[in-house]
Amino acid sequence: MARIPDTNGAARKRAKGEGEDMERVALAADWDDISTGLRKDLGHQLHSQWIKPVQLGEFDSETGTLALYLPSEFAAEWVRKHFADRLSLAWKIMRSEIKTVAIEVHPSRKRMADISLGDSRRPANDGPELRVVSDGGFGDPGFSSVGLDASLTFAAFVTGDANVLARNAAQRMAANEKPQFSPLYIKAATGQGKTHLLHAIGHQFLSQHPRARIFYCSAERFMVEFVQALKQNRMIEFKTRLRGFDLLLVDDLQFIIGKASAQEELLYTIDHLLSEGKRLVFAADRAPQALDSVEPRLLSRLSMGLVADIQPADLELRRSILESKLTRFAPLSVPDDVVDFLARTITRNVRELVGGLNKLIAYAQLTGQPVSLQLAEEQLTDILSANRRRITIDEIQRTVCQFYRIDRSEMSSKRRTRAVVRPRQVAMYLSKVLTPRSYPEIGRKFGGRDHSTVIHAVKLIEDLRTRDADMDGDVRSLLRQLES
Repeated sequence: MARIPDTNGAARKRAKGEGEDMERVALAADWDDISTGLRKDLGHQLHSQWIKPVQLGEFDSETGTLALYLPSEFAAEWVRKHFADRLSLAWKIMRSEIKTVAIEVHPSRKRMADISLGDSRRPANDGPELRVVSDGGFGDPGFSSVGLDASLTFAAFVTGDANVLARNAAQRMAANEKPQFSPLYIKAATGQGKTHLLHAIGHQFLSQHPRARIFYCSAERFMVEFVQALKQNRMIEFKTRLRGFDLLLVDDLQFIIGKASAQEELLYTIDHLLSEGKRLVFAADRAPQALDSVEPRLLSRLSMGLVADIQPADLELRRSILESKLTRFAPLSVPDDVVDFLARTITRNVRELVGGLNKLIAYAQLTGQPVSLQLAEEQLTDILSANRRRITIDEIQRTVCQFYRIDRSEMSSKRRTRAVVRPRQVAMYLSKVLTPRSYPEIGRKFGGRDHSTVIHAVKLIEDLRTRDADMDGDVRSLLRQLES
């Protein structure tokens, strides 16, 4: 008798897998909110040192225990001692089903220890299989065993006017031919993409030079390895191995400030690698000249190549980034007005922008609700309030009148000539888009007009933007002025 395939069982397994994936996305979105709150409470340095490296582990629904992973026993013990209660309370507030958190060493730490810079069990002349040494990268959801996040490639990096210089310079640094400049110094505020470019350089360089040896680390990790080598009398090994790499990638360089002995070692390493024709890339949240307490000789080395800025993403780039991320969630539909709303409202950094999108989609998937503008406003309250600059209707009217060169009184006048009506309608449209005011409230600010007049103006300008390139250009220009 032929066996009947258990299609229902397969469907249940598939549904279970999809449910677990959505749960992971939701947990990641919640962790992003908790981490952001802790950064405000603790300050940037403490947060970067102890909270940023935390990676989400498994959630045991039976016991209500969520595992949080750290890269070392020392880090796990320190976080348990100083932040366990705060982390547990934050998760309980965020999710009632979480009863406690277990702060543990990441399970793959032993595997990474075998390729640690300070591990004396490996000889200095490791074979070609040792291609990348990293600081662990446990804070990254895409962490891989070679220390570079598999998702952070040039193909995944969305380019715009704000980051095109840094992107092109990074690609040149990873190319086959010898770069015209070294070191490359990428300067960008938190969450604007500098770490993405470091990983992308590593991936590209490794794909073209499979036997190359790459060292990717944070400046803080460099400090830890340096101090450990110093205490354990392994400085010769430390120097030999560090100077044997073909590509050196150092992130968050601002955290090496004030450490004279480590600065000196980094200076000698830079000089040695440059003399060997090796490639060096640094990233920090400020320009070299703005680093505090940096030795002049090190400062000159950091500035001698190319300093490439990543500016805050403009509206068009933010929109492009969101659209690129949406391809991962197909066939889930996200309306254009929601994408536009997020791009206009979450302006502080790209990481927060993507985090907001992930949280919104996770909530929609887990509750079965369609993604809508109302849902975005309800679920992203904290992110939106932190980003939103309070633009007033008076400010909008003043800007529109200056743009179209009409008198401010025309916003409330009864005149209906086209030269006055169209700017007034544009101002009504922008008032609805950029402020939380209702249609009746907006109407009152425009000479006591009825709410139906405002609705008509908003719909008319929306329609004109799709059909009239000049009108769309005017509105985009006004949006840039008002949001700058």
